[in-house]
Amino acid sequence: MVEYRYFEELDKTLRNEVLALIAAASTVDETPAIAENVLLALRYGSEKNDRHLLALDGDRIAAYAHIDPTDLVEGPSTELVVHPDFRGRGIGGALLEKVRKHTADSLRLWSHGDSAAAQRLASHHNFTKVRTVIQMRRSLMEPLPHIQIATRAFTVADGEAWVELNNRAFEGHPEQSGWTLKDLDIRLNEEWFDANGLLIKEDAGKISAFCWTKLHTLNPVGEIYIMAVDPSLHRQGLGREMVIAGLHYIRSQSIQSAMLYVDAENTAAQELYKSLGFTEWGRDLLYKVRA
Repeated sequence: MVEYRYFEELDKTLRNEVLALIAAASTVDETPAIAENVLLALRYGSEKNDRHLLALDGDRIAAYAHIDPTDLVEGPSTELVVHPDFRGRGIGGALLEKVRKHTADSLRLWSHGDSAAAQRLASHHNFTKVRTVIQMRRSLMEPLPHIQIATRAFTVADGEAWVELNNRAFEGHPEQSGWTLKDLDIRLNEEWFDANGLLIKEDAGKISAFCWTKLHTLNPVGEIYIMAVDPSLHRQGLGREMVIAGLHYIRSQSIQSAMLYVDAENTAAQELYKSLGFTEWGRDLLYKVRA
């Protein structure tokens, strides 16, 4: 019999078991099962008052739900994942019902990969789609435009200036705005981080743009992780050149495919990426429970 337990905080053992569950699901689904910010919160702790629900089958975690209650305007959000060994038993739906008992009527639900099972779950529990994030990919076996600009590798001394530019460039963005040095430092200490893959464009001693790449080893692919241009320099083609530089760096690491994420509403960015050979590969959906 499956037992559902609510936690205000997970101890180290449970966190590691949840991370192993997420890794197993991500491998089978060939797409991240949980957003990066949740993974980082599990690894390093969170200041957001996160909550957790576990579905336990004996001594195994069959499913996990993360609850972020901090957005007082849009309402709490949840992400849940079922271990591949326990799918098809209704555990995901039961876990979502438990989540709703601990959250307000305005609950939001993330679905990574937009699978048919996730669509059925959202529909059955009266959720409607409110946001779409598109994953785009392109082969790096095809020719790339030549690099037209000079960049350099990130250094620790760039930290404050990088955060300042990031926050100006992404003002109001639900995930990327309002970063602190701590948010940056956590990622700088991740195993995947390589300073050479965080390309900095500098003009007159100031960072004018950056392109941060991230190499995924599970299904080898290089990600244009974050790219930003100083807002005062928009519409000068600098964003395109930074992406090109990032793609060249990814290919130099013997990676044959590149990916990135873009909001469906950001049509200008989509057109830029399409002009560089990217096409849609998958979607992440944010649902909100119907009033």
